[in-house]
Amino acid sequence: MEKTFSHRRLDIVEERPMIGDLKDRWPALFQESGENEEFLRITTKPLQTKFLAQLDHFSEKLFQIFESQGGVKGQKITRILAIKDERDDIEIRRECVLKSLIIYLNEDPDSLFKEYRPSAAEDAVNDIVDTVMGIHTVRQFEEPDDIGVVIEGVKVLQKVTSATMAFIMLFGLIYALDLSFPDKLKHTFEFVQKILMNLDGHRLNKKIQQLKIKLFM
Repeated sequence: MEKTFSHRRLDIVEERPMIGDLKDRWPALFQESGENEEFLRITTKPLQTKFLAQLDHFSEKLFQIFESQGGVKGQKITRILAIKDERDDIEIRRECVLKSLIIYLNEDPDSLFKEYRPSAAEDAVNDIVDTVMGIHTVRQFEEPDDIGVVIEGVKVLQKVTSATMAFIMLFGLIYALDLSFPDKLKHTFEFVQKILMNLDGHRLNKKIQQLKIKLFM
């Protein structure tokens, strides 16, 4: 992958092949280890380790900010944070941070995180076709049966270990495949890009700038 990096970037950036074709052409990009390596080549920053370290570092402060939110938005966040309080699980905690962050930034977590019962497999398949970017979870009981990442109607990853890891992999693939952030979640991804990952942080959306100030107070 290292030796073919320049050729691959030229292929992706200039030719703009379909996601399915890219998956066939560069299968290692759609594996956790290959994606981490590619992100490091592009940005010089480690994807998974930096994301998780920064998310965990800011979690407590973010929870304090989220819990002070009033109105309808505050009610939605409260329902999500109640899940965190019910289970002492680091992955649940991380997922709650991400979903609360999306709501705080006036975006909708349901536009990214989709959940299905195994009995609704046909609905999941139909939704995948219409999904530009998404994280699809199949769950019968407490633990998920499958967590997958969908881009442009193609399930590019499956059996991901957690919703947070799926988010990380989606973020990394946006860089690896030279994609734009989804319009409905552009503030969330900008926060991750500029605050958590410290990439291109010179110009911030007003809402993100305000959140950054609160984080560092």
